Amino acid sequence: MLVTGGSGFIGHALVARLMAMGMDVVVADLVPSRHPNVQQVVGDLLDRTILEQSLTPGTDAVIHLAGFTSVLKSIPIPYQVYETNLKMTADLLERSRQLGVKNFVFASSNAVVGNVGSRLINEDMPLQPLTPYGATKAASEMLISAYTASYGIYGCAVRLTNVYGTGMMHKDSMIPRLMRAALGQSPVHIYGDGEQVRDYIYLGDVVEVFVNALTKNITGPLTTGFGRSVSVNTLCELASEAVGRPIEVDHIAAMPGEMPAVIVNTARLKSLGMAPQVDLPEGLKAVWEDFQTFS
Repeated sequence: MLVTGGSGFIGHALVARLMAMGMDVVVADLVPSRHPNVQQVVGDLLDRTILEQSLTPGTDAVIHLAGFTSVLKSIPIPYQVYETNLKMTADLLERSRQLGVKNFVFASSNAVVGNVGSRLINEDMPLQPLTPYGATKAASEMLISAYTASYGIYGCAVRLTNVYGTGMMHKDSMIPRLMRAALGQSPVHIYGDGEQVRDYIYLGDVVEVFVNALTKNITGPLTTGFGRSVSVNTLCELASEAVGRPIEVDHIAAMPGEMPAVIVNTARLKSLGMAPQVDLPEGLKAVWEDFQTFS
């Protein structure tokens, strides 16, 4: 099986899980994998040669994690995001069709539904993205739906909320920023009043969702989160409790394209036997221990 983006935060943990299950894994990424014994292709999948070296005859599944990942940073570079997210997905799907790949599991986002206020986000909502990032994820989902219906590929779009966990020391999302601030680095910037709410799901729980989507031949969108949202202000308080000291924050102007709330309905996830296990206070403590170990 091929895991694109397999050297990244989610990818590294997922590849470890798949290898532990005895699966034959190939990692395609711009940077080398830290797993010493995994097969890997280092390069850009938009390069046809890299694509063909990565996705070879006999491959039975693709887990597609690679892509541009920042919602707000996508706004000034829409065409670059289109190429990295949508065109790459299209190329992988077509190569998968040609080779008879059975499963295609895609890392999507609840950003595909846009601003729905404080309503519960579910798989049946219309796609109304606010940013180039959200738009490319939505368009990729439509392609996966078409390839599922037309060619019999089991295509699943795992719509992730905010994923956090060990191994995220170099990431630029809110939780690692809080951990770095706790280590005495710069204070954390909070956009607006900090009352925007988000759902945070632990890395280990996300890995199990991808494994289940693959092994159970799940198709269609799958809303994936812990199922309980907190404000950014509350997240800062919980992080302070986890590290045992106040974390310095400051407020800056809100950014366009940011959703005021992400509150997800995880009924389909749970109905498929994938209820997340790690709650936020427990997960934050694990992340803090990780940051202390490797700082």
